[in-house]
Amino acid sequence: MSQYPGWYYDEFKQIGVNYTDLEEVQAYDLRMQKLRDTEYEANRIRELLKIKNTDLILEIGTGTGELALRFSAYCRKVVAIDISKTMISFAKMKAESQRKTNIHFCNAGFLTYENYDEPFDVIVTQLALHHLPDYWKMIALKRIYGMLKEGGKFYLRDVVFPSFVRNYDSYFDKIITDLKISAGDEIAEETEIHIREEFSTLDWIMEGLLKSAGFCIESVECDGFMAGYICIK
Repeated sequence: MSQYPGWYYDEFKQIGVNYTDLEEVQAYDLRMQKLRDTEYEANRIRELLKIKNTDLILEIGTGTGELALRFSAYCRKVVAIDISKTMISFAKMKAESQRKTNIHFCNAGFLTYENYDEPFDVIVTQLALHHLPDYWKMIALKRIYGMLKEGGKFYLRDVVFPSFVRNYDSYFDKIITDLKISAGDEIAEETEIHIREEFSTLDWIMEGLLKSAGFCIESVECDGFMAGYICIK
């Protein structure tokens, strides 16, 4: 990041769980395969955003590349980026093993990826924006807005805390307790780390950031502390 001023946020520093470690990345990949139905997720996002085979897609925070691999079957090209070199290397190996040739992987993030090609039709990010404090979320969203075509769509899904909660102590305690029962101690511990060390924000702040960045919010879906936004440039 030497091309950026000294005050610029270092998005490559590790927040929360350490995904620079290969064993941790492999464990994460196996865990996500058990917990998530990525085929369903990809198909649902594709339907929500009406992704076409001519579309150019950017996925920010691709992780081990599961969604990018699935998107690639239905679009012209996917650019998949992540701040973890280990994640990107792992995702590349997956793509090569599946002979996917229309995915470009890049070690970068919200604040550092530079697009020198045509604007994107669709930009997708899931469970990644919370790594940035709110000011830097705004910078990231403005950069995303600038990389989209006019009329392009942005899909954001992340942990967003509801503002109607009266007692956050009991709210978070219940989340942790419920996760221990439904998903096990490891996921519950990771959620504790997330709440303590990461930068998930409140719903009214997130919506304000999106609108201030220039987006029109087409729809919002909330499921507990998860929120999904479909936005249009």
